[in-house]
Amino acid sequence: MFPQNVLSKSRWLALVFAGCLSACAVGPDFKQPEAPKTSSYTETTLSKKLTTAPGVPGGTEQEFIEGADIEAGWWELYKSPELDVLIKKALQQNPNLGAADAALRAAQENVSAQVGGQYFPAISAGGGLTRQLQPSAIYGLPYGSDTYNLYNTSVNVTYKLDVFGGARRAVEGARAQAEVAQFQLEGAYLSLTSNIVTGAIQEAALREQMQATEEILKAQTNLAEVTEKQLVIGTVSKVDVTSQRTLVSNSQVDLFNYERNLAFARNQLAVLTGEVPSNASITKFDLSKLHLPEKLPLSVPSNLIRQRPDVRAAEAQLKAQNAFVGVATANLLPQFNITGSIGSAALTSANLFGPNSSLWSIGGGILQPLFQGGQLLAQRRGAIANYEQAAFQYQATVLKAFQEVSNALRALETGAQALKAASDAERYAYETLDLVQQQYKLGTASYLAVLYYQNQYQLAKVKSVSAQATRFSDTAALFVALGGGWWNRTGPAFQPKDIANKDQNETSGNN
Repeated sequence: MFPQNVLSKSRWLALVFAGCLSACAVGPDFKQPEAPKTSSYTETTLSKKLTTAPGVPGGTEQEFIEGADIEAGWWELYKSPELDVLIKKALQQNPNLGAADAALRAAQENVSAQVGGQYFPAISAGGGLTRQLQPSAIYGLPYGSDTYNLYNTSVNVTYKLDVFGGARRAVEGARAQAEVAQFQLEGAYLSLTSNIVTGAIQEAALREQMQATEEILKAQTNLAEVTEKQLVIGTVSKVDVTSQRTLVSNSQVDLFNYERNLAFARNQLAVLTGEVPSNASITKFDLSKLHLPEKLPLSVPSNLIRQRPDVRAAEAQLKAQNAFVGVATANLLPQFNITGSIGSAALTSANLFGPNSSLWSIGGGILQPLFQGGQLLAQRRGAIANYEQAAFQYQATVLKAFQEVSNALRALETGAQALKAASDAERYAYETLDLVQQQYKLGTASYLAVLYYQNQYQLAKVKSVSAQATRFSDTAALFVALGGGWWNRTGPAFQPKDIANKDQNETSGNN
């Protein structure tokens, strides 16, 4: 049993502890930054419906829906089962996403560590056995010395009173840093899914462009062979032959570049899914099998800063630095500590818990820093500078967010117009080629004319494929610029099938 006076002191300590928790914390309280005061993303008004190009992939009519929410699985609007499978695999295996998830868990555990270390007293228990030899002279006795055993046990309590709120600011900062890690994970999730979507679109576009280039090369090679035969009979000059051979060589270079870029695109998709390129089984994508989302959600500008993971991470970092200013300020003020212990000591183990073996102590202390070479003041000035840096970084992140949305909207508008023009050019080139081929059959056009317009048609087709891919990619860019709908996701960002040795670093204690 504890002595009565110890219990009364304990009650007093509990009251002090509660009072300290309710006291005001030094340093500025964090205020959430306001959204930019604007009602539009672009300098000029956008059309609600975009230009269409009927009959070609990516030519579907698109319409902006103001104030509409974004689906968590926005890529499913492309209606590609192969794309869905690829993204699902990436969410299970991508190492960068896994690293961001682990960083979040570490930050959350740091919050728990800060709460335990800052808000609660440190309690420890110990015991010991000492065998001692002491001369009797230390007791003022003239004879010999004594050898004896000393047994002791004790429970020690140490608590730092949070009078000025430094501990609360430290916990607040740790929680804000956990928020940073949370939104960095969401950013990694958004980046991963968007990279796979754009990578699949690029893979499909490169494949079609390579096929069109192969047809161009075939037509150019045939024309070069005809030109060489005409050189022999003297109907063309050597310049005509070398010029045509130059076109053939340039198309071969283009073909090699497409082959290289296609391999790079497939390798990138493999790595994004967490596999080495040699072992990955990446689907061959086709633009004609991708569906262009028809309804494009357009969030109101004031909501953008709550939707973008990078803006939310920058805001959380600002909150953390604000809290650390409070910590640095509290370090300049007096520090109050309370210590206490209770235990027992005896010469034999049998008497260790006897009636005359109890001992206890309780004490308090105050420490006011007076001179440390300007260290504490410099640390506070540094904390304020860090806060100012975070504020500027937040502003830059917000401006970048609005810039990316504006760019995506303009890209969609001009991309739709470009696709219409490119599809018209392809159609006109095909019609011209068809007319020349008919004239050739009637004997009113030369074979060289047929080959020439065939080449023109293939070039127009390459540009049309590029415009189609751009339309799909620009649509994905808008979803990403608006935040990607992560707030509507029900499951975790990282969805591994299994993590080996997940608990290998966990201990059974609560230290």
